[in-house]
Amino acid sequence: MVLLRRHWGALKALVVRDLMVRYGRNNLGFIWTLLEPMILCTGVMVLWSFIHQPIIHGVPIVTFVVTGYMPLTLWRHMTNPVTGILRRNSSLLCHQPLSHVHVLFARSSLEFLSTTAALLVIYFVLVTLDLVEPVADLGLALSGWLFVAWFFGAVGMLLAALTELWEATEKIIPPMQYLALPLSGTFFMVDWMPGYAQKLLLLNPSVHCFEMFRAGFLGEAMTTHYDPWYLAAWSTALTVAGSGALYTVRDRIQFT
Repeated sequence: MVLLRRHWGALKALVVRDLMVRYGRNNLGFIWTLLEPMILCTGVMVLWSFIHQPIIHGVPIVTFVVTGYMPLTLWRHMTNPVTGILRRNSSLLCHQPLSHVHVLFARSSLEFLSTTAALLVIYFVLVTLDLVEPVADLGLALSGWLFVAWFFGAVGMLLAALTELWEATEKIIPPMQYLALPLSGTFFMVDWMPGYAQKLLLLNPSVHCFEMFRAGFLGEAMTTHYDPWYLAAWSTALTVAGSGALYTVRDRIQFT
């Protein structure tokens, strides 16, 4: 118990430090952790409402945007901030009991909590305004959201390690993410695609994340395609690979 309390205290201190470093104590401060994803999702909803019909393939456009762009925001927040994070925070590693795992986990936890809070605020506002229907299956929607965090959090571990092995990785990651975006599941549902395309798309684990999250929102009103066991297998494999990669690079991190 003493060990757990010590690690929990270290994580809380790192989360508070990240908040102070990123947002300071003035102006809106840490509230920006909620406003950033809310502004993005709200802007996209307004734009899509103008350029698309209110219903797209039987799915209300607002619901479709929320269930696409909020997981996308979580994907970005679980991967982009962790590139080079170990190098930038190497000075912390001379303090016991802090380690590179604490640094990475604290930042990922902050990004997950802030994006989740933004999702809840957006959801309750939209439900109150009667712009979206209440979640059809809360447990399934929550499971889909947690799978998004797990899968892309594991990807983030790998990226954090790769940027220590090869600094040029930081330049490659953004264009690779843009290239992966059309096939991620953000802009389509698998059931809208022809049969041969469905089989190919479902090889991509991120598609299962989006489909599972949307299934929780839409319920049985729409056909969704996802396999939680396939997604769990990918997430577990990436977690193991990411943990091994972090262990490999820890000696390369220099105190500064």
